[in-house]
Amino acid sequence: MATFFKRKATVVALAALSLTLAGGGIAAAQPEAKPQPAPRASSAQPPVSAVERQAARSAMRATLAPPAAGQVAWAVVAANGTLLQHSGNVVSAFRFTPGPGVSAGQYQVLLDYNVSGKAYVATIGTNDTANVPPGGEISVAPRTLTPNAIFVQTRSSGGSATDRPFHIVVTS
Repeated sequence: MATFFKRKATVVALAALSLTLAGGGIAAAQPEAKPQPAPRASSAQPPVSAVERQAARSAMRATLAPPAAGQVAWAVVAANGTLLQHSGNVVSAFRFTPGPGVSAGQYQVLLDYNVSGKAYVATIGTNDTANVPPGGEISVAPRTLTPNAIFVQTRSSGGSATDRPFHIVVTS
């Protein structure tokens, strides 16, 4: 009787081993298809034009004074780049025109003081009481070669570069 169970255990072990190997071979032969993320438009900043450089210098010379510690500068910007509401230190905002090297949803917000060491917080939103903007993503960064400007990039929820209205706050 003991010999019968030994043989049966050996046969069961070999069967389990062969099924395991066969199953692994089948899985390896058919790789799992993974969803690929949607291609994203470039998030590189557009080059700084001579007009932008001059406007930034003029804004720095005309400074009121940076907000005191603990205060903030803020702005509400429309999807077309129009500055809807803002604190006194925000000079202007505009949307870059899409073209070579520039994707939709790229903006610049110009302030009258150096913001390179500050924190920026932005969110998709508007001040229009009759409108809730579509969802999306937003990112902010210091503007290349412009210490008193902030670069903003907005995207749809799917990740494609899209114009969206936004609110931005700069802490001091």
